[in-house]
Amino acid sequence: MIGLELVIVLIKIVVVLAGLLLAVPFMTWVERKVLGRMQVRLGPTRVGPFGLLQPLADGVKLALKEDIIPKDSDKFVFSIAPVISLVPAFIAFAVIPFSESFHISNVSIGLLYVIAVASLGVYGVILGGWSSNSKYSLLGGFRSCAQMISYEVFLGFALIGPIMLAGTMNLVDIVQIQKEGVWYILLQPAAFIIFMISAIAETNRVPFDLPEAETELVAGFHTEYSGMKFAMFMLAEYAYMILNSCI
Repeated sequence: MIGLELVIVLIKIVVVLAGLLLAVPFMTWVERKVLGRMQVRLGPTRVGPFGLLQPLADGVKLALKEDIIPKDSDKFVFSIAPVISLVPAFIAFAVIPFSESFHISNVSIGLLYVIAVASLGVYGVILGGWSSNSKYSLLGGFRSCAQMISYEVFLGFALIGPIMLAGTMNLVDIVQIQKEGVWYILLQPAAFIIFMISAIAETNRVPFDLPEAETELVAGFHTEYSGMKFAMFMLAEYAYMILNSCI
């Protein structure tokens, strides 16, 4: 029985990871299309029908691109920083209930686990900015540190209301209670608005894109990154967006 349960858990992990790796490219396509329409452009159109294969082409390009490491950088920290950002973003999904019966793990402190694990991603951003030995990366890292840590406080406070209403931190139980009663968004509209603003700031999306700030910092903390290291930072950023939407 233990062997069967382990196989089931492994299958769930593969399904969740595959779903994330497929969802992130699609999200980049949607974002580029929406931004294109807002700026009276077409967005991706050439690769595949409606440009749907553009994320795949971008992935192949990043995989084949030369992995450049700045000469005077801290090479070990520079290489490990994208991993530090990506891993917490993925393992946080271990307690997310995707349906009534589909979840990798059901723990009593699931919400606390998500908040604690997701907060680790900022270390990868800070280390990436510092280890690059670039003033643009360093300033982007400082900005990201200040912004992400600041908004984590508001994000955490916004979740206190739902925890008090449910009387538990178990995400499966929280979802079930709302299914049988009233959605907490109706009972806690102010907390929902605060959470949404904080979640947008946590993922460095416009108008909270100061850590990247292309107009003044080139690209912020990941200015010196290329190839798969850059792709890992992007995967982590979009994975956090999906995580916040699931919460």
